[in-house]
Amino acid sequence: MPKIVDHEERRQLIASAFQDQVAEHGFATTTYARVAAAAGISVGLIQHYFADRHELLNYAYDDLIRRRDSRIDAAVAAGEKKHWSIRQIIDRAVRELLPLDEQRRREHRIARQLQLASSQDPALGALALGAHDALCLRVRTAVRNGRECGEVEPGSDPDAAALRIVSAVYGLADVLSLRTSPASIRSSSDVLDPVVATVFSGQCRHA
Repeated sequence: MPKIVDHEERRQLIASAFQDQVAEHGFATTTYARVAAAAGISVGLIQHYFADRHELLNYAYDDLIRRRDSRIDAAVAAGEKKHWSIRQIIDRAVRELLPLDEQRRREHRIARQLQLASSQDPALGALALGAHDALCLRVRTAVRNGRECGEVEPGSDPDAAALRIVSAVYGLADVLSLRTSPASIRSSSDVLDPVVATVFSGQCRHA
């Protein structure tokens, strides 16, 4: 009886190997040959699942974003279950973008490499912009909810507030990517907490 092939599992295997090579060697020197060797498959099999390098690149980047967003969803759900304030939930959720452990450091290296490549690839650029806009939308929604419950000042601009928080997270992530020590984790709170507090400065009326 012929073996049943899980095609999505194959695509995931190839994408993961591609991501590993980008994280270790950079995008420019990541070739099909390197990816195939890392995945233990042939170059022909990669070409069977991905028409060209751009298709593999877009799939791998989208996979990275989906995995990150899944962790953010889990952080939000855990905070809601514990009846945390919106400020606490946002503070916890955006930390999924900070390179504070090996998994997130790997993600950050890959994301930065692929974002650089996106300037030469319109489809990849659209994916990167879409991921950024989706993140800003989530924070913006939290700010609007905060205005309704009293955690955010009534006159606050949700767009500006969301961009302030997201920009702080991006910048902090770049700085932390240069350091891998317990002090980095402590300093992340010293930097991020005050930024979130400037937006979510009140107390929830429903708490």
